[in-house]
Amino acid sequence: MALIVETGAGMANAESYASVSEANAYHRAGGNEAKWIDLDVDVKEIHLRNATKFMRRVYRARWAGGRVRAEQALDWPRYGVRVDDFAVLSTIVPTDVKDACIELALRAIDGPLLPDMETGSNQIKRDKVGPLETEYFQVDVDARARFTEIDALLAPYFGSAGGSNSIKLVRA
Repeated sequence: MALIVETGAGMANAESYASVSEANAYHRAGGNEAKWIDLDVDVKEIHLRNATKFMRRVYRARWAGGRVRAEQALDWPRYGVRVDDFAVLSTIVPTDVKDACIELALRAIDGPLLPDMETGSNQIKRDKVGPLETEYFQVDVDARARFTEIDALLAPYFGSAGGSNSIKLVRA
């Protein structure tokens, strides 16, 4: 099935922010060609779809502005977004958003971007009968995958719910 790429029109059936050809060019220019280029087109499309799903699940509540159409499948295009004091057109998917999708698609080669994880709270490490003692495994990882490079790339597009403890103030 051919990948349906968001064009900035707010499509109801879009599956990805970036096309396979855009991903190929990006990885070629970035030196990641060896890991990406030999994959079948169908596999690349799967990774781009999974990257976009990750972005919808993790960043949906963090984006600035609002979706252009209620029926659009993805979070972009958006209205009311400003980056570096310039309005982001509501008829595009910003290059940084496309690049983040492509970077995540590369990471998806190694496995799920949002793996199911045991929190450890129900995993018994040691059980002692007398005088009744139970020790559970301690899991020191966040249950949600974090990609600091992707977060940094997308940070200018986050609104007040962007996860920081600050708001932008403008002096009158």
